[in-house]
Formats: sequence, structure tokens, C-alpha cells
Amino acid sequence: MNDKNPASTYDFVSIDENKERHTLSIIVDNESGVLARVIGLFAARGFNIDSLTVSEIESKNQLSRITLVSCGSPSVIEKIKIQVERLVPVHKVSDLTAEYGQYGALERELALIKVKGSGNKRLEALRLAEAFDAQTVDASLNSFIFQLTGRTREIDRFIHLMSSVGLLEVSRTGIAALKRGAENT
Repeated sequence: MNDKNPASTYDFVSIDENKERHTLSIIVDNESGVLARVIGLFAARGFNIDSLTVSEIESKNQLSRITLVSCGSPSVIEKIKIQVERLVPVHKVSDLTAEYGQYGALERELALIKVKGSGNKRLEALRLAEAFDAQTVDASLNSFIFQLTGRTREIDRFIHLMSSVGLLEVSRTGIAALKRGAENT
């Protein structure tokens, strides 16, 4: 921490603290400007958002869920969580990583991966897609678009392997996550 101004909100991270990946589930009012306010807290403190998804979850009550993944020490994430909770349109903030552990939350991501190839490279792309249970959603004589849903690291592995076959483009949704069990997140 900065000894000159220990109360500064910009001095959340000390050199000794370890950064960890945290998934936050944030229930908010579905109204304009809410997302900007939430991510503004991260930007103002210099934190990168690794993944961000937003979708309406209850049209009757006009609620949306923001699923946000960022890296920081547990104490930094806790401080940001408290500040996000103070925003007026925010109903609930859950740190799925801290509250429920590695196996307490279910996380998935969707990716579309465009690969070019002919001959042996084309066959190899199809074999890899089959091994990863990727669906072929478009095919031409010289390219494929595969759809893959799964954990982020599985999608990363698939993309890495496809880069040697003829990777052209990738589009990813970001992480969607829910706590396991019968309780609400």
C-alpha cells in the first residue's frame, strides 16, 4: 500500500498479494447505463476484465445478470465487490470463486472457430473437432466453422490445436456461470 495515502482506492494491490481468477455474478436492474457503472469501477482501478457477459434473466422484474471474470487478490476482489454492491441498480453480487470454490460453480463458454484447410489438413481439422465434440455449423470446400461449448481451458486447447491446421478467426461469448445446487446465486 502507498504510505503517503493509505486510504486511496487506487492502492488496492500490494506487491505481496497473489492474483487469482475470480468469477463474479452481479444481479442488476435492466436499465441503460448500469453496465457502464459496474465496469467503470474496474476501469477506474486499472483492473482488466477477462470475460464479460450480460443478459436479461427476468423480464417481469426487469433484472439482468452480469457475469464478470477478473484477476486480483482475494482482498482486492472483495473491496471491488463491496463497491459494486453499493451501486443503486445492483441487487446482489456473488464471488462464485470465493464463495463456492472451484467446483461449486458451473462455468461454460461458447466459441465459433473458423478454420481453413484442404486435403490432410481438412481431415485433421475434422478429427480434432470430433475429439473435442465440436459441432460443424458451416462447411465449404476450403473452410469450416466449428461451434464449441465448454470450459475456457478446453476452448483454448482447441484453438491452439487448430492454429496448426489453419485457424482463420475466433469469436467467443465470454463465460456464463451459475452456482451449483438448488439455491440462487
